[in-house]
Amino acid sequence: MEIKPLPNLNAAVTLPGSKSYTQRALVIAALSRGKSILHHALISEDTEYLIEALRLLGSTIETHPEELHIEGTDGHITTPKKAIYLGNNGTAIRLLTGVASLGKGGFRLTGDQRLCERPVGPLLEALKTLGIDASSENGRGYPPIVVKSAGLQGGHAVLTDIDSSQFVSSLLISCPLACADTIIDVIGPIPSRPYVDLTLETMGDFGAEVREEPPNRFIVKGNQHYAARSYTIEADVSAASYFFLAAAICHGTVVVENINSETLQGDIGILAMMERLGAKVIKKDRWIEISGGPLRQGDYVFDFGDMPDVVPTFAILSAMRQGRTVIQNVSHLRIKESNRLEALVNELRRVGIHAEEYRDSLVIEGGKPHGASIETYNDHRIAMSFAILGLAVPGISITDTACVSKSFPGFWKELDKWY
Repeated sequence: MEIKPLPNLNAAVTLPGSKSYTQRALVIAALSRGKSILHHALISEDTEYLIEALRLLGSTIETHPEELHIEGTDGHITTPKKAIYLGNNGTAIRLLTGVASLGKGGFRLTGDQRLCERPVGPLLEALKTLGIDASSENGRGYPPIVVKSAGLQGGHAVLTDIDSSQFVSSLLISCPLACADTIIDVIGPIPSRPYVDLTLETMGDFGAEVREEPPNRFIVKGNQHYAARSYTIEADVSAASYFFLAAAICHGTVVVENINSETLQGDIGILAMMERLGAKVIKKDRWIEISGGPLRQGDYVFDFGDMPDVVPTFAILSAMRQGRTVIQNVSHLRIKESNRLEALVNELRRVGIHAEEYRDSLVIEGGKPHGASIETYNDHRIAMSFAILGLAVPGISITDTACVSKSFPGFWKELDKWY
């Protein structure tokens, strides 16, 4: 698909539900006592894999337009007769590894080739300290995962030098249903820490209690029950970032209409960084307006440790201005749907922008990108961010448009509305 540049941009956008909230709420609702309804839930490739997995674990789930009806298991999950297949859904395989520890019997969790390259070792080691026989089939800490359990008893789990916050979220979601209290200690920093806060918020909304003691100790009381409820999923800020970007590089204005400006989603922090580079932002309770103009020149350094999913978005913004941009604390991008640091360097160079990856950073020398055919690496965020570049730069085409279905199936239809 070739992207046509926009001569002017003045648009309003309504976002899909947050993938992060949808997946956490789905898992917790499936573990709850009673029937939950998730409103404005995201229906995408990732969530469909998760829904099918939760059905195999004993939950009854009905899909309706922007609603999911979930009959919970009260933590009494079923042992499936076949492997749980999760595509390239890294969040799901990590969360469900913890959930499998609540069951009785053997569970095998797997996915596509890329998912089987994404690490889970620290989570498996933590579960072993809680008495769970959890291992990777290849013995190297990657899926397929085999969990053999007689139920989660609780205890003391330690996670050390982790490269994903999802390991913490997995233990947090499952441990309220353990037979006894659990202490979770995280040694070293937690990458993408806002996602843990988002997990804790969702757990609390469904009635679970967790006490946190700094630095990074979580005390989870056992023998709790999640309470089913009606729950509204807020809009996806990662998805919003593409429309923020469009306004910034097209010198236009975009109003995102259904967004919580006070969200716990860490990606909302991209707005402050865009403002530093010259964008104008107006925030209200349920909408955000962003307008673009001349981008500031010069050298800037930004820390994206809490919001890795919007690094591709910000990389495109960086490519469109004169000056050097250093995006720091992003080594964990190498274990996403693609090796995103490598993918960004390759595709930025393809459009004429010099970029380099280092151990924990991405450095971009901005300028004037030119048209090119963009390889997506089957990564939805690479496809969507470079598609937005095509709104401002002639000759950009995307080789694999279908990969956006992972998180934002309606993305191309939303762009079509602008012409």
